[in-house]
Amino acid sequence: MEFGVCMMSDVDDIGFFRHAENLGYDAVWITDSQMMHSDCYVVMALAAQQTRTLKIGTGTSVCGNRIPPAHVAAAASVNRLAPGRIFLGFGTGNTAMRTMAQPPMKIQDYTEYMRVVSALLRGEVVDYAYEGRTHPIKMLVHEEKYMNLEPKIPLYISGFGPKAMAVAGEYGDGLVFAIPPRGMPVQQALAHAKVGADRAGRGMRGFRNAALVNVALLEHGEQVNSDRIIAAIGPNVMASVYYFYNFTKERQADPPPFLKDVWKGYLELISDTPPQHRHFRTQEYHYWRLHPGEGALLKNAPQLIRDTCLVGTAEELTERIRQLAADGLQHFMWATGNTAKWRFAEEFSRQVMAKL
Repeated sequence: MEFGVCMMSDVDDIGFFRHAENLGYDAVWITDSQMMHSDCYVVMALAAQQTRTLKIGTGTSVCGNRIPPAHVAAAASVNRLAPGRIFLGFGTGNTAMRTMAQPPMKIQDYTEYMRVVSALLRGEVVDYAYEGRTHPIKMLVHEEKYMNLEPKIPLYISGFGPKAMAVAGEYGDGLVFAIPPRGMPVQQALAHAKVGADRAGRGMRGFRNAALVNVALLEHGEQVNSDRIIAAIGPNVMASVYYFYNFTKERQADPPPFLKDVWKGYLELISDTPPQHRHFRTQEYHYWRLHPGEGALLKNAPQLIRDTCLVGTAEELTERIRQLAADGLQHFMWATGNTAKWRFAEEFSRQVMAKL
């Protein structure tokens, strides 16, 4: 089992990468949200120069905010600074696109985008359609100067449903997904990835998987809705509320049952925000801060924390992760966006990782 951290891209927080490396983490994944965070590739380059063994990559790059060659050139440039330590994760842009009131990329377009990215990362010629015209393209200069495609940059494709998981199996070197309570069991996710691998006529040998997890590490006797836990993990939990607010509005659907304890209260909290600016409100504090009133919502909804996080004492989390490894999980990364990550990285490393 490898361990990683998924952090908000912050040009002022480069020291955290060395902190994670010194604590024994294998990788740090960096978010890509152009309207909120520092540019992910700038942060990757700075982190590459501050570390020696840590793997550094995007968690995840967003298809809709750059064309495929731009993503590949950026990653290959950093790969020249830290050869063999760079990886790319891709997603449809649930947050990054919704900061602009746009939906994430559709699965058909996602599939095509990943086809192009995967070929460019291999140094191949690939047909690429841009503004209605299709032509063959390739990365023209690499290895000798400017950027490196070798050592190969692994491509992780994010998938939280069967179709996207199949795209990962078809074009990726690995899958990023979510495990229960809100996600999918490891072997079920890999079975969906295999559908795509079979479609492409490629096997699953060497195919990697990584789970993105919210973790609430409890002290003995601590309640899941303690002030400490809400301060550390509350923004992660609220991200699920933001997601389903957008989902219900777009699909004219009812909220899922697990949000029943906070839904009415959340609608009241955002009622003063003009409808045309709601996408600012639901995205601006994504994973790093709570709006006024949100902490009180979570204080009265401990089950919501359990429904969106892996919760337990160090001993309980150790056993749960040990079982996940037995189930086939290869990389466990916890998500963070606030300053609590410094202390939590130490506690998780000492109390959980050291036991595995």
